Amino acid sequence: MNPDAVDGVERVPHGSSDDPNLLDFSANINPRTPSGVEAVYRDALTQSGTYPPDDYPDYRRAAADYVGCTPEQVIPTPGGLAAIRLTLQTTVSAGDSVLVPYPSFGEYDREVRLQGATPEAVPHDRVFETNPAEHALVIVCNPNNPTGDAYDARKLRRYAKRCREAGTALLVDEAFLGFTDQESIAGHPGVVVARSLTKLFGLPGLRAGFAAATGTELELLEIARRAWALGTPAATVGTHSMGCAEFIAETRGRVRNERTRMRNALADRFDVHPSDAPFLLLDVGERDPTEIVRAARDRGVALRDATTFRGLDYHVRVAVRLPYENDRLLQVLADV
Repeated sequence: MNPDAVDGVERVPHGSSDDPNLLDFSANINPRTPSGVEAVYRDALTQSGTYPPDDYPDYRRAAADYVGCTPEQVIPTPGGLAAIRLTLQTTVSAGDSVLVPYPSFGEYDREVRLQGATPEAVPHDRVFETNPAEHALVIVCNPNNPTGDAYDARKLRRYAKRCREAGTALLVDEAFLGFTDQESIAGHPGVVVARSLTKLFGLPGLRAGFAAATGTELELLEIARRAWALGTPAATVGTHSMGCAEFIAETRGRVRNERTRMRNALADRFDVHPSDAPFLLLDVGERDPTEIVRAARDRGVALRDATTFRGLDYHVRVAVRLPYENDRLLQVLADV
């Protein structure tokens, strides 16, 4: 991180509400968690009187099986955003150019600026048209947040090859890829993958994730990673959760079915962006997004005001939750 850059960088808005009286559709978190999580956490807490093993062998094996790479290619981090920051710290220098998609996760731009580098914005669906040789790093969000569309896997790999040939690192944020059937690009040469356990496993407060990389990028991440980056409960619960194949399959099917149902129901009132993720982006037309968010909140439902994303002036984003909760959302949005 560049000390000279920190003072000029602001924090960015995010979804999520901790108000127990609100049904939260502003954050894209699975309302369910894998079975056995509480028991695993309690057991891990009793082991927290000593430091965890710094090489996290069980966690790395579980993560490798989860995304299809080798355990040696996994770098444990306290959440996906920590993997993103670590990647930038090890690949980007002050004055560098970093290609950042928009509209997309606001932390990309912020983290680039914290390094003293310059974010070069490009529409998220035109990233593959760019020349990676002009940048120190290219960032891709797959599926993209807040639009929800996933990249074609073959095109992504072809672009990754172009990045590698240009000597440019490619960072692929797969925070929501676990909700899809698409294979991870983890282990692909020249690519750093950032993964979060927050969304799919419904554990945002646990702060567990990892990076996956190869070659020089992996060597730098391994050298720079924090000692004991994960507490014992986070590492143990994360290891358990990534092995819950039945839970993952059930979640994917439920989200896919509910997303289709919600999109069909909302299409009469909004222009709904196609999505492969556990959320939908709604174009509200000439209506005021802020007023829609306020009106929904008055009825006990929290929506994400998507106008805080670059390039979106008339949009809100809604999560895909459980069927009965989605019914409530549809009722509220039918009246606003």
